[in-house]
Amino acid sequence: MSPPVAISPTTSFENPLAANGKDFPVKKDLSVKTAANGQSKTLAEMENQWESFTFAPIRESQVSRAMTRRYFADLDNYAESDIVIVGAGSCGLSTAYILGKKRPDLKIAIVEAGVAPGGGAWLGGQLFSAMVMRKPADAFLNDLGIPFEDEGDFVVVKHAALFTSTLLSRVLSLPNIKLFNATTVEDLITRPAPTAADPHAVRIAGVVTNWTLVSMHHDDQSCMDPNTINAPLVISTTGHDGPFGAFSVKRLVSMQQLEKLGGMRGLDMRTAEDAIVKGTREIVRGLIVGGMELSEVDGANRMGPTFGAMALSGVKAAEEALNVIDERLAENKD
Repeated sequence: MSPPVAISPTTSFENPLAANGKDFPVKKDLSVKTAANGQSKTLAEMENQWESFTFAPIRESQVSRAMTRRYFADLDNYAESDIVIVGAGSCGLSTAYILGKKRPDLKIAIVEAGVAPGGGAWLGGQLFSAMVMRKPADAFLNDLGIPFEDEGDFVVVKHAALFTSTLLSRVLSLPNIKLFNATTVEDLITRPAPTAADPHAVRIAGVVTNWTLVSMHHDDQSCMDPNTINAPLVISTTGHDGPFGAFSVKRLVSMQQLEKLGGMRGLDMRTAEDAIVKGTREIVRGLIVGGMELSEVDGANRMGPTFGAMALSGVKAAEEALNVIDERLAENKD
């Protein structure tokens, strides 16, 4: 169990609308009246009453303001975060789940390029429903309360979407975590951190973000500059090489912080899963890498349709983060 810790200066979990009332005032439209004195009905009370059914009255502007006020308050609140997780696949969400529970004092932002978080974990493989996890990853399922069939050395969840939706709902219910989906990390914020061995070393100090649709059209539109989130620790779980995959580690090579990538090897479940979990670590100061993105760094094998390493790499990434976060917070002065 982690020792008591002081809450970091960036931490603030008040209702963002209330906390930023001066910037985002919440005004009631007095021209719109609420139905039934604002009292909600039960489903039982609505049964067989559909002829007289009507929704509560609303103006379209109320919908716009309800969304935009909260989103821009979140952007303001999480512009200084304690930890940024890049990628909301099975590894990133598992990391967020453990960190959010163990350190509720930390402000954690998740940045996900897709509209639907979950990565490839909505299906078990080749469009099949069932999800396979080798033991001892069943311990993570037990922690989430997800039922499974025990097949001896592995377990089977009847539908991968049951795992992903349960994990996602648990993560999003934590008050210290905010998911920014349909948002891409375009670059890493760096600060000089020279050492005797490497005078050109840097530490990671946050991420550079943009709307995913903007990122996809930089080449056919005029320059569209990004936004930023400062954080003393970034955890990258963007998956193996692809349109947005292995982004952070590829950027480390171009920044000359890594000489080269090892490149993912062919499929071997038995070696791949062990290697990914054991290899999950802080690659450069301020950047932890987990999941299949790590295979591109270390030249690990791919694992195919088995998901235990994704969950337990997330658990290990959270453990690695807990080991260094207070030191990284202390460095976050510039």
